[in-house]
Amino acid sequence: MAGTDAAEIEVDGRTVRLTNPGRVYFSARGETKLDLAHYYLAVADGIVRALRERPCMMHRFPSGVDGEKVHQKRLPKGAPDWVRTVRVHFPRYNRTADELCVTSPADVIWAVQMSTVEFHPWNSRAADVETPDEWRIDLDPMPGVEFPTIRRVAAVVHEVLDELGAVGFPKTSGGKGLHVYVRIRPEHSFTEVRRAALAFAREVERRAPGLVTTAWWRKDREPGTVFLDWNQNTRDHTIASAYSVRGTPEARVSAPLRWDEVDDAEPGDFTIATMPARYAQVGDLTDGIDEAVFDLRVLLEQADRDYGVPDEPPEV
Repeated sequence: MAGTDAAEIEVDGRTVRLTNPGRVYFSARGETKLDLAHYYLAVADGIVRALRERPCMMHRFPSGVDGEKVHQKRLPKGAPDWVRTVRVHFPRYNRTADELCVTSPADVIWAVQMSTVEFHPWNSRAADVETPDEWRIDLDPMPGVEFPTIRRVAAVVHEVLDELGAVGFPKTSGGKGLHVYVRIRPEHSFTEVRRAALAFAREVERRAPGLVTTAWWRKDREPGTVFLDWNQNTRDHTIASAYSVRGTPEARVSAPLRWDEVDDAEPGDFTIATMPARYAQVGDLTDGIDEAVFDLRVLLEQADRDYGVPDEPPEV
C-alpha cells in the first residue's frame, strides 16, 4: 500500500498503481475498487482464459456502479506500453478502434485501475478477428420469468448439445439469465456461426414449446418464455465474460457452473464476496474449454436443410 491515495499491486512481474483504492464501487456491501482488484487476482487464471487475445470492450464506472457507465471500445490514453491492443474495423461507420487485448492478469488489474468493472470480449481472437472460435448460447428471460424456468430450458440445451457431441460450458449471466459457451474451429464467418446458432435455438424451441422463443422482435415473443438470443453471435456483439463482475450494487459475477450445479444455482449467490472461496475450492470450471472444440458444420448443414438463410435482424 502506498499511502491512502494509492495502492501498488504486484502482479505477473509488473507493478500496477491503483488510485483511489478505497472508493466504494458496490453499494450493497460497500466493496471498494481495491476489493474489485483483489477479486480479479483471486480468479486470475479464469478471467485471463476468458479474455485471452480477444478484442475486449471495457464497461467502466468511474464513480462506482451507482454512477455513470462508460462503454469503452478504444483503449484509454495513458496505457502502459505493455498493455496490448487489437485493431478492429466497424464497417457501418468506416472507423477503427484499438481495443484492449488481455494476455496476462496485469492487463486486467490495469483495466480495474481505469475503473473497469465488466469485461465484454469478442468471440474471436486477435490472430483473426473476422473468424469466431466461440459459439455463445444466451438464455435471456422475458419479463416475469424466474430462474427455475431458465433451469428447465438449460436442461434442454444440455440435451441437444450432448446429442450433437458438443461440450457446453454454462455460466450465470450475472443477471437473470444463463450463458453457455462452446469452442468451435475458427473457420467460419460471423454470419455462419449466427446461422448455426439459430438452427440450434430452433431445435431447442421445438423441444420446449411454450418455454422457448427464437422470435427476434420482442412483440412477437410469448410472455413467460426464454429468448434464445442467437443474435449474440453477430459480429461485434459482446456479453460479459466468464468471471466478469457485473455493474450491480451486489457485485454479482458471471459465474461458471458445472452442469450438475445448474438445478440448484441462484444467480445472487455468486458475487465478489463469495467467488474467491468458491474458486479456491472448485478451480477454474472453464479449464479445458480450449480443447473441447466442436465442428459447427453439422449445425450449418441442419440450417441449410431445415431453415435456409435467416433474415438479418436490424442493427441495434
